[in-house]
Amino acid sequence: MDTKRQIKQAVAISKLYYLQGATQAQIAKQLDLSRPTISRALQFARDNKIVNIKINDPLEDIDALAEQIKEKYQLDAVVIAEPSGDDSSAILEAVGQAAADYLPTIIRDNDTIGISWGQTLAAVARHLVPSERKNVRVVYLKGTVANSTHNNFVVEVTRHFNACYHTQAQILPLPVIFDNQAIKEMVVRDRFINEVLTTAKQTTVALFTVGTTSPAATLFELGYFSPEEERQLRATAVGDIVSQFVDAQGQIVDPELTARTMAVPLTQLKQARQAVLIAGGMAKLKPIKAALNGHYATTLVTDLTVAQHLIGDEK
Repeated sequence: MDTKRQIKQAVAISKLYYLQGATQAQIAKQLDLSRPTISRALQFARDNKIVNIKINDPLEDIDALAEQIKEKYQLDAVVIAEPSGDDSSAILEAVGQAAADYLPTIIRDNDTIGISWGQTLAAVARHLVPSERKNVRVVYLKGTVANSTHNNFVVEVTRHFNACYHTQAQILPLPVIFDNQAIKEMVVRDRFINEVLTTAKQTTVALFTVGTTSPAATLFELGYFSPEEERQLRATAVGDIVSQFVDAQGQIVDPELTARTMAVPLTQLKQARQAVLIAGGMAKLKPIKAALNGHYATTLVTDLTVAQHLIGDEK
């Protein structure tokens, strides 16, 4: 067979096989050719670039995006969740599931896991599975008391973490923010409270999220601030990290407020072997970037849309 005829035959067979989905047996019968002839024609088409096979792997794009974020923010790992929808509940569950799936890869025997509370940590907790790690401690990184009208999800988070890691989480049975620094300093001198704070400072794996400065943000709804304080925080902060308000670069905006906040210092996050920032949804984009700019996290768990904006949005 001359080359021109061979090319025409290879094109015809390739169209039937690749475009119409016909099997080699069906093509052989239709064209009255042998199966080996069909096979050789398909190989000829590939060898001579008549047919170019390209596989588009959507996970490859996500992996590439994760690598870009890792490099830009100097992170050890980035986990990107793909929610089933674009509503806040779908994003929350996807990010929670992704974080829960990631934890077994970093938790070791004898670790101390420092946690915070809220809807995001509750979503993580719901997806935890029992761990085989031994002698794991769980401790809260900030005060756990909420008022009677709002749920901070401490009960749910604590129950699931206790069950997963076969432990009894150490809580800080105190408000997140005191009226003044003197009261806080007096309280932390209590032996029991001091022991919990000492454990928190020994955190090897920190799991934390970020909050916004919107009126619906938990810290605002809990009634800790006067209207003037709220206005000031919205003017100077992009959100909070472990209940401590920061600017776009992750720097504390109100040292006096931080001094009366019952939480480990943000610098303590940098002492952990792993500091996992778990947050999703575009409403949290600015505080997520602030936490990354401040280098408080070694790992980020977020959703695909936020991940894309972390690279594409430089504002």
